[in-house]
Amino acid sequence: MSEALLASETPGAGATKAPVPASGARQFWRRLRTQRAALVAAAVVALLVLVALAAPLLTALEGQDPTSYHPGLVDSARGGVPVGSFGGISADHWLGVEPQTGRDLFARLVYGARVSLGVALAATLLQIVLGVAVGLASGLGGRWLDQTLSRATDVMVALPLMVFALALLAVIPSSVPRPVLVALVVGFIQWGGVAKIVRAGTISLKSLDHVAAARLSGWGGVRIARRELLPALAAPVITYAALLVPTNITVEAALSFLGVGVKPPTASWGQMLTSADVWYQAAPQYLLLPAAALFVTVLALTVLGDGVRTALDPRAASRLRIGTGRKREGGS
Repeated sequence: MSEALLASETPGAGATKAPVPASGARQFWRRLRTQRAALVAAAVVALLVLVALAAPLLTALEGQDPTSYHPGLVDSARGGVPVGSFGGISADHWLGVEPQTGRDLFARLVYGARVSLGVALAATLLQIVLGVAVGLASGLGGRWLDQTLSRATDVMVALPLMVFALALLAVIPSSVPRPVLVALVVGFIQWGGVAKIVRAGTISLKSLDHVAAARLSGWGGVRIARRELLPALAAPVITYAALLVPTNITVEAALSFLGVGVKPPTASWGQMLTSADVWYQAAPQYLLLPAAALFVTVLALTVLGDGVRTALDPRAASRLRIGTGRKREGGS
């Protein structure tokens, strides 16, 4: 419908053609390229994703795997401390070995990236799908449906994630794959924020002329949502999703650290931190490597999410520049 309204305003053949503005995607990339911090963060995230995808290839180049034990590489007389300097770093074990078990740290670190990033992305996708569906149904539905879904959304937003996730993960049988289970639990609990954003945007958008015209022409709610509402809601949803991913990585690490998330022998950064807290003096790299990986990943995703938000909403950057200019003028 909005396409028809725009077409009706197109000038005739004899009129002078105005320059065609850049598409939304081109404007987004143009604004994102002006932010150096976001570009660096995007490069770091791309490198982490590449490492996670290429984990089998990287470990094959090293000649190790994340689950094989090497008892000869640890000193049992000293409680399982890795033999050699710097935690057993050698040509065969690029980052050393795990205390007590002798498992290769590099292999567990790159496979842990697979689990941590995979769980976070899967949980974020589930949150977006549920939140968008509930928000659209609430904004487009009648008063009774809106009230019901709004109250359910309020309950999910107020629900303490860690407490509820701990309770669920503790009672569900261990036969269910833990990475899948953690992603499902986090996704089903934390969709309320997305639903609130989508509902508010839907209520604001459905009063506009092109949406009212689509409704009067007989379009159904699904078609209106797909053609008129979702394109306009894409920017806030993508921005919120970019900020959800680092949050979900932290949640997965915290659940694994508390012993209810990913279980051994599956490698994840949080699970590695669980057993590393007693080895920070004898084998500090066993604690520092997964902690540094978590810190860099969360920081890069947070900076990238902020850059995406600014690129999708340039008014935020304009307000910041105006406010900074006024402050400078007042101080001079």
